[in-house]
Amino acid sequence: MTENNNLQADSNMQVLTAQEIFEMEAKPKTKKDIVIDYIISFLPIVAGIISLLEYYFVPNFDGKKNTHVYGIFMLILTAIPLVMFVISFFNKNVHRKLRKIAPFYAFVLILLTLYDLATLKTNKLIMPYFPWVDHVFNSALSDAALLIESLVSSIKLLAEGYIIGVVLGVITGILCGYSDKVAYWIQPFLKLIGPIPTTTWLPVVMVIAASLHGAAIFVIVIGVWFSVSLATITGIRSIDEAYYEAAQTLGAKGGELVYRIAIPCALPNIFQGMIQGMSLACNSLLVAEMLGVDSGLGWYINWQRGWAEFSKMYAAIVIICLLFFTVNKILKVASDKLLVWKEGRI
Repeated sequence: MTENNNLQADSNMQVLTAQEIFEMEAKPKTKKDIVIDYIISFLPIVAGIISLLEYYFVPNFDGKKNTHVYGIFMLILTAIPLVMFVISFFNKNVHRKLRKIAPFYAFVLILLTLYDLATLKTNKLIMPYFPWVDHVFNSALSDAALLIESLVSSIKLLAEGYIIGVVLGVITGILCGYSDKVAYWIQPFLKLIGPIPTTTWLPVVMVIAASLHGAAIFVIVIGVWFSVSLATITGIRSIDEAYYEAAQTLGAKGGELVYRIAIPCALPNIFQGMIQGMSLACNSLLVAEMLGVDSGLGWYINWQRGWAEFSKMYAAIVIICLLFFTVNKILKVASDKLLVWKEGRI
């Protein structure tokens, strides 16, 4: 009976992460510290209100026109931290998140306000090279169909090249990390190709490849393959031999040692290589689309620049930044979910 009660008590114990333990052991905050935290958390709201007042009440330069698109955008950006600020009085997790992002969030809003002042309000940065934000938004809305088509094309090209590169990289890394014979033949190519920027191959590949699309995929694959391969090899070779010995003692043989010991232990390194490979893939994608591919956001930027449509060009640049941020965020979230054991749960 006592053992059952102990087991039930153990099962009901709260599972704590290393971060939660650190917070519990940290020095308690004084009332002054708490007040300062809430003041900092309120800064994005102040910055958003200032931006809205500047946009609607500071006169435009020389008859420049604006719409409510940017105003609605700033209103949304101000409403988000405002809602979080209210919730933070009842939810500590929301308060911690808002306190963490508040300084940078406010900084971004201030930058947008200063840019609007320099373009729309004072004309210090002149058209067409520096369109004001509202003009960029309206240009994006007017050309939304082509922008969406270009975005879809870029995502397809990026996904195709990235997935192929990751699969080949993991296979190469496992084979080289697990077998010295395979490493003898493959690693010289890694050392030769690795230091060369992937975009260097683009002009050569475009001549040899059957299509520009295939050439762009090849360049993306090369960069991702190298990053993932190198990271996987490092992860495989850093595994303690004791793990293999313990698994063999329990009866594991051959392939079981690979997918039960080698791959799980190397996952942190594999994800690190995947994140680095995504950065290389995004750079290769942009260059490939600008130089040869006849679709995608890189092509769209190059095309609009040729027609001096800088507001549409900036709209595509913003979309590219959001795309790159999103895919890297997805990888980071996937890494955190699959590698939750790294947090040291007790």
